[in-house]
Amino acid sequence: MISTTITYRRIWNVAYPIILGSVAQNLINFTDTAFLGRVGEIALGAGALGGIFYLAVIMIGLGFGTGAQIIIARRYGENELKKVGSIVDHSVVFLFIMSVLCYFLLQYGTETVLKSFINSEAVFKSTVAFLDYRSYGIFFAFLNMSFRSFYVGLAKTKVITYTTVVLAAVNIVFDYLLIFGKFGFPEMGIEGAAIASVIAEIFALLFFIAYTFGTVKLKDYGMYRFAGISLAKLNNILRVSFPVMMQMFLSLAVWFVFFIFIEKLGESALAVSNIVRSVFVILLVPVWGFATATNTLVSYLIGQGKSDEVLALVKKIVMLCFIGVVAVVGFGLVFPRLLLGIYTNDVHLVDMGVPILYVVSGAALMLSMGFILLNGVSGTGKTNISLIIEVVVLTLYLTYAYVAVHVFKSSITVVWTTEFLYGIFLALLSYAYLRSNRWRKLKV
Repeated sequence: MISTTITYRRIWNVAYPIILGSVAQNLINFTDTAFLGRVGEIALGAGALGGIFYLAVIMIGLGFGTGAQIIIARRYGENELKKVGSIVDHSVVFLFIMSVLCYFLLQYGTETVLKSFINSEAVFKSTVAFLDYRSYGIFFAFLNMSFRSFYVGLAKTKVITYTTVVLAAVNIVFDYLLIFGKFGFPEMGIEGAAIASVIAEIFALLFFIAYTFGTVKLKDYGMYRFAGISLAKLNNILRVSFPVMMQMFLSLAVWFVFFIFIEKLGESALAVSNIVRSVFVILLVPVWGFATATNTLVSYLIGQGKSDEVLALVKKIVMLCFIGVVAVVGFGLVFPRLLLGIYTNDVHLVDMGVPILYVVSGAALMLSMGFILLNGVSGTGKTNISLIIEVVVLTLYLTYAYVAVHVFKSSITVVWTTEFLYGIFLALLSYAYLRSNRWRKLKV
């Protein structure tokens, strides 16, 4: 097999700032869950449903940003720096418009959607209250994504770490102040968690703006001129971005439905699943970093005319990612009760969580391969194919979960084995497509 000129060190240099940023990002998820676990099962369950619902909407913006990132990386590989700024400008305009639309969806569509799915009246009311405040963060989150796509597309990812550290630090402080009502602040419970996240996103955006205007020579890229905004250029970005937007939205939307299924098993099952979700996301921290690096480096290689090296590059990244996940998974397998005890002092929830933690640890290893290979497909520019793969696998995922809950009335541990199925089929279908070489000679 043909080797690649991109070394393990180069892959790591692109991935590790994103991994560190993911660690900081997951501190938000970690602290929200840990703090709400002290408030009670209702707040914990509502935080899970509200958080996933919000993330599903956020994925629309992140998907567009990922598509823009792929094109930026391609232009960078082609040494067409002046064309990068136009992509960024179009991204800012589109993401701002989308943030307005998504805000109205969250403000005025949430109650209608959730009422049809959530059995518990207490969980329903808390989830709506959470999203009522959380929706204001959508404007700042989407604009943050335009900066993220620029820096990741150029493989200059250290700023992602800095920004996410700011995000996490601000969120933790205001979580403590607003959830529990410390130092004269009102005690707001789950609503306080939502407000803390919005404040954190504002600070992250301010940092991105200050860093960009202080360190980047904007004229080198032709950025923030907004003079050449056109539907034709926006359509070119959307051609790559739209399938990724749908892919990411569907992925989180299906996970939301997965938690709706779990809610049918009772409030304890939902509460422990929120704890496990938080741990599972931490286990996948290396995956997010390496997956993003895969998108950028694959597109960059193709831009340089080195398509023959793509599969070798993806295999290198899979190996690094798998090792990274093994290192993270090990702690949870050795000290499961210690890890779960950080989130809750309820012995019953800890007992329920231990076998589920073992299941998701194995699933994380499968996803370390599946996500990298899927992002390899996206990085080629064939985002329509990655969407098809995602839809096929998510259909299997949701069918399996439905049958486990509604037909066999399985335990919560068995229901979580759905994640194994997801990882296995993502890996198999994505690898088969990359091996087929049908992605070659695509213009992006």
